[in-house]
Amino acid sequence: MSHSNRLELVHNQGWDERILVCRNGELVDTFIVVTDNHVVLIDTVINPTTAAKMVEFAQPYLTGGRSLLVVNTHADYDHAWGNQLFVGAAARHAAPIIATRLCAERFAGPKDVETLAEFQAKEPAIFDEVKLTAPTLLFDQTLTIQGGDLSLELFATPGHTADHLSIYIPEIRTLLAADAAELPYPFARTVDGLPAMRASLAKLAALEADYVLYCHAPVTIGRQLLNDNLAYFDALEAHCRQWLAQSPAAPAADDVALIAQLGCLYDAITPQGSAWAHVAPYYRVQGHAAQIRMMLEHLQKK
Repeated sequence: MSHSNRLELVHNQGWDERILVCRNGELVDTFIVVTDNHVVLIDTVINPTTAAKMVEFAQPYLTGGRSLLVVNTHADYDHAWGNQLFVGAAARHAAPIIATRLCAERFAGPKDVETLAEFQAKEPAIFDEVKLTAPTLLFDQTLTIQGGDLSLELFATPGHTADHLSIYIPEIRTLLAADAAELPYPFARTVDGLPAMRASLAKLAALEADYVLYCHAPVTIGRQLLNDNLAYFDALEAHCRQWLAQSPAAPAADDVALIAQLGCLYDAITPQGSAWAHVAPYYRVQGHAAQIRMMLEHLQKK
């Protein structure tokens, strides 16, 4: 995937007007929440340029004594690589960056450093200016931002990544799920992350929010996506349990063969709507097979 510095506001399609949705091409949606006391940027996109565009969108609301706050939902590159705009001696818009403690720890690890080097080698025009910058205000499980008219309840929702958080705004019954739920499904990266992710999905669904916005799903898809994501993993588990109960041979190494081996076709366990039909091929084959392999390993560990 090639990346772009383009960031645009998404036309409001029914959510509270105090929430702005910012879109970086087909990659990711990020958010701005305007409260009486604060303007809160939810994620900083892919680099200082896209983060600066978020600030530009926020600028008209930074009046009346409102302060700028930033939240990282997690440390993935499309959510936190604009952090340097807000922290450090060269920060152009100094502001606290709120995140989980595990999010901050990721910035000190070698994996993200290696990922940045790879991205800079492939797309220097987009990523050369990025300097990995950790969040500054950390919590473990929950933290509430009191905005006056709105309160933002931040809470850990691990699974997609261990450091992930989501945000609920009770006054308007709105949930910002970030990557805890996605179309067609959130991606567990580790075996241990799979049950954690399903537990996080259940926690989000139990809120029964009136409006749910995601970083990787249409703005109009609503809270039903949470239940659809849960149903996907429930169906995955059922197929894997049935196959394991037959005392089969080892799972096929080839992705297509594995899916056929378990009789667990993507189209058979996802909704039949056009949104699920028109996803990237990766999610129908390689990504789907990866979730099957992790589910098999998880069930065998149990």
